[in-house]
Amino acid sequence: MTQKSILITGCSSGIGYHAALGLKADGWRVFASCRKEEDCQKMRALGFESPRIDYQDTQSITEGLASVLAATGGTLDALFNNGAFAIPGAVEDLPTDALRSVFEANVFGWHELTRQTIPVMRAQGHGRIINNSSVLGFVPARWRGAYVTTKYALEGLTDVLRIEMRDTPIHIILVEPGPVTSKIRVNSIPHFEKWINWKDSPRAKQYQSSLLKRLYESRGPDPFELAPEAVTRKLRHALSSGRPRPRYYVTTPTYLMGALRRLFPTRALDWLIAKG
Repeated sequence: MTQKSILITGCSSGIGYHAALGLKADGWRVFASCRKEEDCQKMRALGFESPRIDYQDTQSITEGLASVLAATGGTLDALFNNGAFAIPGAVEDLPTDALRSVFEANVFGWHELTRQTIPVMRAQGHGRIINNSSVLGFVPARWRGAYVTTKYALEGLTDVLRIEMRDTPIHIILVEPGPVTSKIRVNSIPHFEKWINWKDSPRAKQYQSSLLKRLYESRGPDPFELAPEAVTRKLRHALSSGRPRPRYYVTTPTYLMGALRRLFPTRALDWLIAKG
């Protein structure tokens, strides 16, 4: 039986890294891409084929996918869009250029790679495109305006694509984790320091009492936080099921917020989220 192939982005750590390990152990041919070449080299040292794909660099997307197709003879069974970053800060302090940069990485790059992958899957007569969203793709959270807006956009883009692809053999799937152990908070610090002038913000005291402590001091797990393998388990089902679900919730907060969003009026949900 021909070995199935999957391209996973954002494999330097966290969800992407553990998904690559888990699926490789299951027998998949995993192309574990990373944004930085040094991270690709680390993945290659572990036995992975690792093309460099930076969602903010269209040429790297095209060349990375081309290298995968050259290795497989022009086929790709699955794509797991995963790489993303965050710029924490209040919306009123978020420069528009900062928002543009995070959209390039979290939305536009995903769309470009997906758009280039669809003709391959059409030609071979099957395929699965799985987008790693978040609980923040359908409920908001303070200080996370940049990340939340990209995930909301991703959910809309994925929902429309799923409807449009109903007449094809390509499955379009969302995974929606809540708190999962990763480096996204630590990795967001350079972006925060680059873009957010918190000292001159009217919310400077709130930054000091809340966000700065979370960014620079809090290193323990969040309530209900799960290991990245929890996402891999849902990913396995999305890849193997004859009728995969449109959405896969991961972690208790995602299930809880999904229910509350259906049951609570907007003001009540706003109050609950604001309370933390």
